[in-house]
Amino acid sequence: MTLSVAIQMDPIEGIDIAADSTFAMALEAQQRGHTLFYYQTRQLAYREGRLMASARPLAVRPLKGDHFTLGAAEELDLSTVDVVLMRQDPPFNMAYITATHLLELIHPRTLVVNDPAQVRNSPEKLFIMRFPDLIPPTLITVDRDEILAFRAQHRDIILKPLFGNGGAGVIHLKPEDDNLSSLLEMFAQLYPEPIMVQRYLPEIRDGDKRILLVDGEPAGAVNRVARQGEARANFHAGGRAERTELSDRDREICAAIGPVLREAGMIFVGIDVIGSYLTEINVTSPTGIHEINRLDGTRIEARIWDAIEARRQGAR
Repeated sequence: MTLSVAIQMDPIEGIDIAADSTFAMALEAQQRGHTLFYYQTRQLAYREGRLMASARPLAVRPLKGDHFTLGAAEELDLSTVDVVLMRQDPPFNMAYITATHLLELIHPRTLVVNDPAQVRNSPEKLFIMRFPDLIPPTLITVDRDEILAFRAQHRDIILKPLFGNGGAGVIHLKPEDDNLSSLLEMFAQLYPEPIMVQRYLPEIRDGDKRILLVDGEPAGAVNRVARQGEARANFHAGGRAERTELSDRDREICAAIGPVLREAGMIFVGIDVIGSYLTEINVTSPTGIHEINRLDGTRIEARIWDAIEARRQGAR
């Protein structure tokens, strides 16, 4: 099967090819003989019933500093390609939401990975609310009294912006810390949305496990360990990658959410597990392929393309 694939992503010249999951997916697609195009969201245009992109033919290679070649820009009708990979990073803002509405116009005739309507309806930190038995004690609100009561009950807490990414804005507030009021004032100035408050999980010191699921099935995992003096284990925050295995609890979590992801057209998803709790479901542009491949000797990108090709085959 030969597919035409348009990749909607951030500027390709700035990626780290040793860590960027989109690059791993592009390289695998090219090795399978698929034709690649590259564009950014600002190059999308809806015009007279068609969703167009000023896209450029793309060739990739695993050479640091010389990892891509782009052809001349052309007006590409996205309804004529087989697959669109929606891989730009959050923040999950109105620009991101607008892109999902536009891509929804061509899906599923053009297979958008992941399903744009489902991505729009499933932001990372809110999606977990569908699985209350799997998550730690959690509060979402702007109400100061609610937050104070939550802290009085759980004492050691985490504050998170709802639509951030990479651990940005995540704050650990210890029981003896007297800065809660100031922090709430700061959050109110920075974020118009409610904030997420969760009970602090001391198991984070042993790592924050990223599990990648392909078409609802676990494909691999990596343990992200926070550096000294840091409450966040995200790779963007300096977390260290360690090899890990799936525990019985991990498999229980995957079994609970996997069918929901598969039914929703979420082909490639990353979930975060701390201790025995699910803390996030990443459906926008999950990462972790390179780290898991290096530690486990796997090729998760091959499993992703197997799933995409199977879906395209079933649509024909």
